[in-house]
Amino acid sequence: MNEKNLTSTSGYILLPIALVLLGISAYSLISGVIFLSGICFFAAIFILSGLVVINPKEGVVTTFFGDYMGTMRQTGLWWVIPFYGRKKISLRARNLNGQTLKVNDKMGNPIEIAAVVVWQVADSAKALFEVDDYHMFVQIQSEAAVRHLASTCAYDSMEDGEATVTLRDSTGQINVLLEQELNERLERAGVDVLEARISHLAYAPEIAGAMLQRQQATAVVSARKQIVEGAVGMVEMALARLAEKGVVHLDEERKAAMVSNLLVVLCGEKSVSPVVNAGTLYN
Repeated sequence: MNEKNLTSTSGYILLPIALVLLGISAYSLISGVIFLSGICFFAAIFILSGLVVINPKEGVVTTFFGDYMGTMRQTGLWWVIPFYGRKKISLRARNLNGQTLKVNDKMGNPIEIAAVVVWQVADSAKALFEVDDYHMFVQIQSEAAVRHLASTCAYDSMEDGEATVTLRDSTGQINVLLEQELNERLERAGVDVLEARISHLAYAPEIAGAMLQRQQATAVVSARKQIVEGAVGMVEMALARLAEKGVVHLDEERKAAMVSNLLVVLCGEKSVSPVVNAGTLYN
């Protein structure tokens, strides 16, 4: 079932007619023409009962003895057949602040995750007739989408430099994936997801301490790796410059000693105290 537009008559035309009929009915009653008074009165009531006011970003879904007749979206005062059943539905954007869920990520680690979803009704017929309660449908399907997304992606990369989509580092891609999955799930209810974002993401309390230590260790290893790579480059440059300038000629043993000393100086966490060697390397 898809939404269809219902052609309606302007209420600004029929409202004055109803008021005139009421005036005629009152005058006829006073004049003693009761039959004419009754006809005008019931005609006026018939017209007035069909008037409906539609506000901006609002729709009126009409039915007739169980059959869907159409939806009116035009703002203003309109008139429909009074026998039509009418139900107003909001077409405004709405926020769904999802509750914090405890799920396992792709690696099996328990995490806490929550999302904020901005949605609106795009098809009023599907929203009212395809699902029992579209508000509850949006809430439950949003929770299911967040759980599914969390179970298919890891919280963080286990290996440094690993090119994978993770919940913590790939925020933009995760939000796009969540929005796409929500649109697929909520299309049945005629709901369009305007925006979906992860609002809360953390390790579960029982493993938060251990995961923090792992992250710290990974950061230390990465930093030390960068320091070592820089130190090796500086040692290579120093040896090349000394050989190029001919400042000193070093045999293999002296080069090894120089490399060892430079690496200690460059890679050490504390400042190095120089030691003056008055002898030679061979004594």
